[in-house]
Amino acid sequence: MNKKIDKKDHYLDSLNHISSNQMENGMILWDSSGKFDPWDHIEAAMALTVFDEFEDAKKAYKWLIKNQTPQGGWFSEYKFELPIDRKQETNFAAYFATGIWHYYLITEDKVFLEGCLNTLCNSISFIADLQSKHGDILWALDEYGAPMDDSLITGCSSIYKSLECAEAIFKTFDMNSKEISDLKKTIKDSIKNYPMRFDRTKDRSRYSMDWYYPILCGLYRGKEGQSRLESKWKDFVVEGLGCKCVEEEPWVTIAESSELVMALMNLGEANLALELFGWLDQWKDKDNVYWTGYVYPDKAFWPEEKPTWTCGAVILAADSIYKFSKGSELFLKDWSL
Repeated sequence: MNKKIDKKDHYLDSLNHISSNQMENGMILWDSSGKFDPWDHIEAAMALTVFDEFEDAKKAYKWLIKNQTPQGGWFSEYKFELPIDRKQETNFAAYFATGIWHYYLITEDKVFLEGCLNTLCNSISFIADLQSKHGDILWALDEYGAPMDDSLITGCSSIYKSLECAEAIFKTFDMNSKEISDLKKTIKDSIKNYPMRFDRTKDRSRYSMDWYYPILCGLYRGKEGQSRLESKWKDFVVEGLGCKCVEEEPWVTIAESSELVMALMNLGEANLALELFGWLDQWKDKDNVYWTGYVYPDKAFWPEEKPTWTCGAVILAADSIYKFSKGSELFLKDWSL
């Protein structure tokens, strides 16, 4: 295991990589190629907030406020400022709540949070409109605005956590949060009791995110969480390297490994989280920035990308372990209680 390094400035190069890929209008690109999606943009914005880069983080959220679609979501992918994939994914829309709640936890800026309420309410309506009678949330609208008939465990787990954050925001302003609470309960019931509602068009159980996201997002805690963790640990975790993205592919990825670290922290497995996190520093380039992933039979980094959102995930994982900020417990507790 690599030597533990717990100083915040160890991650400054990751922060600078994020900052250098933020456009003046607030968009945080994947990298200089210009690719952009709203979920990863928020992940990177949260990393900025951990480092007290509040104005840049606000610029990121203001871009989302300005560019929300009439339906209440955002397009799935952009090239610089132009949408190139006009789907609207429900978990992308929901993640706005997670981002702004995290910003509030660290800054206590209630004025800014209040300015986000209209956008937040629109995103919640978008999600609620795409809930099936079974409780699952359909994963997207297609480019023509029609619902896409499938639901994703990872996506719905992320939505569940985001609604928890939305509920906390509503309570901060003494707003009625019953609709959000009911929405959360039915999502949780669907994931736990109606597995046939998920992956109806494609089996995604081979992806590690479907395994650990329900733990990361608080759907499984305690003994249930431990049981789920143990059920596929050997399928996805490669000793000394990290967490695989896909079960049968010999490819560990830094973002998935970082998210698994936070899931472990959520279960109280701090020592195991620290050990796994300690493996990740070997996957940096000469500039101290993380690659997307590593194909271990070939001893090769692939793809040859260093996305801002990977740096964001690493910083959030580091914060969950080392407690750099007042938002360090974002994924470690239920904020709706």
